[in-house]
Amino acid sequence: MQLDLNLLAALDALLEEGSVAGAAARLHVTAPAMSRSLGRIRRTTGDQILVRTGRTMTPTPYALAVREQVHELLQQVQGVLAPSRELDLATLERTFTLRWHDSLVALSGPALLAAVRERAPGVRLRFVAEASVDTPELRRGEVDLEANANHPGARDVRAEQVGASPLVVVVRQGHPLTRGSTVTAEQYAAAEHVTVSRRGNVGNALDEVLARLGLTRRVVATVPTQAAALEFVRGSDLLICVPEATARAAAADLGLAVLPLPLDLPLAPVYLSWHQRYDTDPAHRWLRGLARSALALGGDT
Repeated sequence: MQLDLNLLAALDALLEEGSVAGAAARLHVTAPAMSRSLGRIRRTTGDQILVRTGRTMTPTPYALAVREQVHELLQQVQGVLAPSRELDLATLERTFTLRWHDSLVALSGPALLAAVRERAPGVRLRFVAEASVDTPELRRGEVDLEANANHPGARDVRAEQVGASPLVVVVRQGHPLTRGSTVTAEQYAAAEHVTVSRRGNVGNALDEVLARLGLTRRVVATVPTQAAALEFVRGSDLLICVPEATARAAAADLGLAVLPLPLDLPLAPVYLSWHQRYDTDPAHRWLRGLARSALALGGDT
């Protein structure tokens, strides 16, 4: 039997995307070409691979059983066929796409860019905003590195905790909470709050802790970025609760006060995440090391 390695890539894309159109877009081929590849795969394996159920396509039991094996085989083939080259930073020309939380871009992005430009002037960094919903760009290779407080659940996405910071309360100078020596949980809950959520969520883990104390808070607004939240706080008696590492410098620039959070909460983590396809890529490994150092500057590891 003569095997076409292109069919292995097509099968991997079909099983990942669950549709002919999605697999075609992923491999940059036409939908009819991908449909023909699916037909060849069906004839080769003797299995339908994907079957239509209403408006969607569902993988067969055989397809589910071989999905991980197919992906691993494709990674091995690509590793064998990819040329091995020494990394020459002076001549490296590459654009890396980074999807970081906005506060981490402001805190650690400049240090990362300075380190990159010093060693590899031909490298560009493309920071993109986080979406309001989880997106698959990391798994598709369209995003190189993510940095935020979320630990990814996908098994093919690597994650490393590179920092952690206590949560603090940020208010304007002269806010009623700044007039006492300490802030109690009752005083904190009684204030009006603005929360930071790219999804627009009003509640978070703080509310669960307050509920265990028999307390509730009033959230009057939710905004997608920490920078926006700080502007809300600067001109009102609202308060926000954010990681100290990302808030202290910005609060100082805006003339805001940073107060301890009167609740027992774990440190807010910072995770650096990437897809496993880049584990051994020399340029990616180099960038991960610089990103790890830059992000660690923002908090205790």
